[in-house]
Amino acid sequence: MPTRDDCLELDRLDGLAPRRDDFVLAPDLIYLDGNSLGPLTRATRERVLATLDEEWATGLIRSWNAAGWMAAPTRVGDRLAPLIGARAGEVVVADTLTLLLAKVILGALDLRRDRSVVLTDAANFHSDLYVAEAMARRAGRPVTLRAIERDTLDDELSEDVALVMLTHVDFRTGEMLDLAGVTERVHAAGALMLWDFAHSTGAVPLDVTAANVDFAAGCTYKYLNAGPGAPGFLYVRESWQGLIENPLPGWLGHARPFDFERGYVAAPGVQAFVTSSPSVIALSALDGALDAFAGVSMDDVREKSLALTDLFIELVEARLPGAFTLVTPRDHARRGSQVALRHEDAYGIIQALIARGVIGDFRAPDVCRFGFTPLYLRFVDVYDAVTHLVEVLEGAEHRDPAYATRNPVT
Repeated sequence: MPTRDDCLELDRLDGLAPRRDDFVLAPDLIYLDGNSLGPLTRATRERVLATLDEEWATGLIRSWNAAGWMAAPTRVGDRLAPLIGARAGEVVVADTLTLLLAKVILGALDLRRDRSVVLTDAANFHSDLYVAEAMARRAGRPVTLRAIERDTLDDELSEDVALVMLTHVDFRTGEMLDLAGVTERVHAAGALMLWDFAHSTGAVPLDVTAANVDFAAGCTYKYLNAGPGAPGFLYVRESWQGLIENPLPGWLGHARPFDFERGYVAAPGVQAFVTSSPSVIALSALDGALDAFAGVSMDDVREKSLALTDLFIELVEARLPGAFTLVTPRDHARRGSQVALRHEDAYGIIQALIARGVIGDFRAPDVCRFGFTPLYLRFVDVYDAVTHLVEVLEGAEHRDPAYATRNPVT
């Protein structure tokens, strides 16, 4: 079993270790919840302050032109694109993940009007399920949403399936799906593929171009560290641009928005999926947060991610044998950048850890969820987090009556 000194040595050899200085983190805090909300980066703070103090306070309305505010959705999208293996002009940052999914679902259904089924994962994030069901009802024709067990996808694919929508990394368990393999099988059945990258982008290498992905969407407040409520991003493969329509057209998706024409004419490219005015301050936060990935290889991020999660699993099982059930896959090819442990007192355990300065989160009904962000997390943090976990269980701290009532956000 690795010792604390072993972990300190791993940190000394870690090529990503200097990136921790890019983040605003209390020295005594162990943050294992970047898969839910990433921490503030120093560049984000500077970029937002510049937007407030220079572009808005001084430039005022002139900054729509002088500071390039109007072009921010596609400009920042181009900065994000390499993290998912997309090309310039294929990613736009706007709206929220759920709203972007809604746009693509309806648009994709119009591309496959001879088909009447949308497939998704029964264990998908609930917002994805809600919006998929709602869009199926609003398709203008009878469309059935079929929530299936992900392992039965091949059996469910048929000539009736118009669209398959799956989340690449499961929000609860951390299981990662085969991006290229699933996409290929969906295409072989004549259907379109929509991926949710909420728990993938910035955490694992992605290559939508090589995988021939049709559409993808994700959020930016998790591993991309853009801040609470940060806008989502949408990927539309270049070959679909001009064919798929935005079902919620707005003036800034118009080809000539300041001509104020009565009729709608879609802008070329992915700009057509912009509906409303860009959220400039939020886009500035993301623009600054992306600086943390400059010069970083996602292969190096992935290598460290697997080393961190391997270490955590090994230490938990060695020091707390039988206390938890591991629900995250051990197989590297099927693991995202988080570890989920099942325990009947999971909520209390997470709250007791938070009280000690170890931040994870709880997912109903019984999952302790821990995210591992390689850009700022140290190997010694993993060792110390497990030590706290041992002490919580040994001292029965998780049974404190204060944890009997759940907080609104878990």
